[in-house]
Amino acid sequence: METELLIEQLFNTRDLSDGELIQLLDESNPIDDALFQTADRKRRAFYGDEVYLRGLIEFTNYCKNNCYYCGIRCGNRQAERYRLSKEEILSCCKEGYALGYRTFVLQGGEDPFYTDDLICEIVSQIHHEFPDCAITLSIGEKSKSSYQAYFDAGAVRYLLRHETADGLHYRKLHPDNLNPDHRKQCLYHLKEIGYQVGSGFMVGSPYQTKENLISDLRFLQQLKPDMIGIGPYLRHEQTPFASFKNGSLILTLRLISILRLMFPYALIPATTALGTIHPNGREMGLKAGANVVMPNLSPVSVRKKYSLYENKICTGEESAQCRGCLERRVKSAGYQIVTSVGHVKKEFDHILEF
Repeated sequence: METELLIEQLFNTRDLSDGELIQLLDESNPIDDALFQTADRKRRAFYGDEVYLRGLIEFTNYCKNNCYYCGIRCGNRQAERYRLSKEEILSCCKEGYALGYRTFVLQGGEDPFYTDDLICEIVSQIHHEFPDCAITLSIGEKSKSSYQAYFDAGAVRYLLRHETADGLHYRKLHPDNLNPDHRKQCLYHLKEIGYQVGSGFMVGSPYQTKENLISDLRFLQQLKPDMIGIGPYLRHEQTPFASFKNGSLILTLRLISILRLMFPYALIPATTALGTIHPNGREMGLKAGANVVMPNLSPVSVRKKYSLYENKICTGEESAQCRGCLERRVKSAGYQIVTSVGHVKKEFDHILEF
């Protein structure tokens, strides 16, 4: 209990130093229960036992980029590619709406086939048919004018993980044509336009150090995102990093707790990657401070093809199965799924409306 109170006091009274954060990330330091319990109390103070659903639609696995860690990189000639039509995407939304989803997340690789006009057409149609739902995009780096067009069409949230805030580490994960400063600038453009912005990073990616993770936390303190998505790095055999080991479950959970305590208002998902690395990973993520789950609404015929990493779970389940399974898992962890849009709750109970 003393350790738990110390952790709570540190986060409630001042920013932790880099050295103190390094200590919390030291997996030989047995603080997990105290850290998780403190983070859970903080999330309950802001969100109670509510867990928000986000219906994920992975609409294309084409990508123009060649990131070294990603299974849908353009250099992977073994990937079986697909694209969903506007009608197929809307069908996913209709099914999701009937299952209680009030947020749809359109996620895909950076696929030039989907022009700004087409993205705006899709977003506008979803907004027209489901006006009480929030539309989230996760389609990578775009110009500020493109982001503005999507926003004007009805998108209100945008997810863009910065992946790593350290420039040297970024260079080890990406080809030279990708720029870490440009990626960060995209996030600030999104904030300027008025999106609810989500960022995040991989835990345990190749060449990552504890100092890199501290850089990630410091960048997030500057950005102040509404959503923070992290998950363990998971390898894919058809990438240059096939021989690297997966990231650490415990370190990922600790970082979820740290993020909850640093950003008590944030929407933090218990990711599919957590459920992939451990059978109860998503439940563990919720108990560590997460408050969002993102079941898959994509057609079963394409789920295995959206393979960012190996052994991804839930690729064979129908949408209703995913919904029912997650509801049982969330309940077993001591929380309840809610079917609202799921507003971010800023400090002083300020709620961003859509």
